Amino acid sequence: MVAHPNRSRMSVEEYLELDRSSPDTKYEYIDGEVYLMAGGSPAHARIAATLIRELGFHLRGGPCDVYTSDVKVRVFGTDQYLHPDITVSCDERDRQPEVEMLEYPCLVIEVLSPSTERIDRHKKSNLYRAMPSIKEYVLVDSQEQAVEVYRRVENGFWWFSYFGPGDRVELDSLGVTIPIEVIYERVTFSNA
Repeated sequence: MVAHPNRSRMSVEEYLELDRSSPDTKYEYIDGEVYLMAGGSPAHARIAATLIRELGFHLRGGPCDVYTSDVKVRVFGTDQYLHPDITVSCDERDRQPEVEMLEYPCLVIEVLSPSTERIDRHKKSNLYRAMPSIKEYVLVDSQEQAVEVYRRVENGFWWFSYFGPGDRVELDSLGVTIPIEVIYERVTFSNA
């Protein structure tokens, strides 16, 4: 998703009211600032759709659910609210009927766009990595075949893996491996 450059400061209560009163619009709330989420490029949409399809296929019949950017994630223990491109939760607490947003995801994927890369790599990355339930945070480039996986390891450390053309992207938290060519299926890059 592309974060609209116009953003404003407001309280958590004001943000939640805005969110409730605007069901067809998505906003993220980070450090008191509200970010209007706008549509992404066709490449961004294809990559996200392919990943959702592949993860759904691999996880079918198991305890995990795959969510689109329509579902909000509340950063555990804070008043920060995000709309990752793709979220996976295997926690029963996120499947309860009264749940309005996810709080216990194990995997979050952001498809990078030129307008969102800075916030995805820094602010949002720090927020996701602070969530105890998240085992992997994945950044997928929409302008070249490049996937970065940040994996939680012992003692609060994170392991970084880079995957490029010809590689198989390993998502250890789910026991899933996806060839990078599948992730970028039918995506044409302008520099190609």
